Amino acid sequence: MRITLVLLFFFCFFQISAQEKKAWDWLEPADTFHSKRFKLLSIGGGAAYAVTSVGLYSIWYKDYELGRFRFFNDKFGNNDEWAKVDKAGHVVTAYAESYLAFRGMRWAGVRHKPAVWIGAGVGTILQGTVEVMDGFSAGWGFSKMDLLANTIGVSVFTVQELLWEDQRMMIKVSNTRPSYPNTLIQGNKGGNPLSVRQIAQGLYGNNYLEAFIKDYNGMTVWASINPSSFFKLSENSRFPRWLNIAVGYGADGIYGAYGNVYTNSTDSYNLTSIPREKEYYISFDMDLRRIRTRSPLLRTIFQGLSFVKIPGPTLEMSSLGKPKFHFFHW
Repeated sequence: MRITLVLLFFFCFFQISAQEKKAWDWLEPADTFHSKRFKLLSIGGGAAYAVTSVGLYSIWYKDYELGRFRFFNDKFGNNDEWAKVDKAGHVVTAYAESYLAFRGMRWAGVRHKPAVWIGAGVGTILQGTVEVMDGFSAGWGFSKMDLLANTIGVSVFTVQELLWEDQRMMIKVSNTRPSYPNTLIQGNKGGNPLSVRQIAQGLYGNNYLEAFIKDYNGMTVWASINPSSFFKLSENSRFPRWLNIAVGYGADGIYGAYGNVYTNSTDSYNLTSIPREKEYYISFDMDLRRIRTRSPLLRTIFQGLSFVKIPGPTLEMSSLGKPKFHFFHW
């Protein structure tokens, strides 16, 4: 992922021929309503919704029994669920879904304000589906706090677009899976010991796709602000319009929802000796959408990647330790 982003960054500065540009002109937003594009998005979006719902069920819910719809109390507090990182994940997911749906509608030539409300509606429906799945799952329940986080994500997109017709603050995500140790933890019932790495895999999955969605120890959610968008810069200004300042939130040492006790089908494992740590970050970032390029293909790629935090120098402040500086952090 890092190499891909760096290559895209440098490639965008190369000149492209008029013939190459013309070949990708169809990626540009339509000036007026384009019925074929709208139908394509509607059919494709419906199919993607179905496939994603099935995939999400396979990754997240299939190992839990279904039951009657119920509510789940995970209110904020000193021992709140997953150190609030799951709530931050809901915010960025709802934001990204709303933004991408909006860009799709603009590509189909839908006028700005209707496209904004369609984007907000898509983000609300997609996240609402997850909440309903939670409501019928024996492992969770319908969470009002999740609903609030979803609403925040959709609202951050909607308010900015209605106010400025621009996203001056992007909600972004980054995720690098930690290197979990092989330290053995003895089962409380006398069962076979498991390593911390095995426990993390049991909680968050074995592959990177699962970990990107579920591993709260590796996830950071960012509010990435573009300073230049708040000022009228002249054409001759050398201030980089793509430069952002980002503040992030993450956690480490999280091996359970409310405490570090891991339970599987045969035993439970006490990891309370591992401290649960909240992490705060400030970093440089890039708003790829503001990089000037003549390539419609690159502009489209940059739009799609605009909610992914770009690696860069980062100052980390922890709830448990001293500040740390990372020359290259994702």
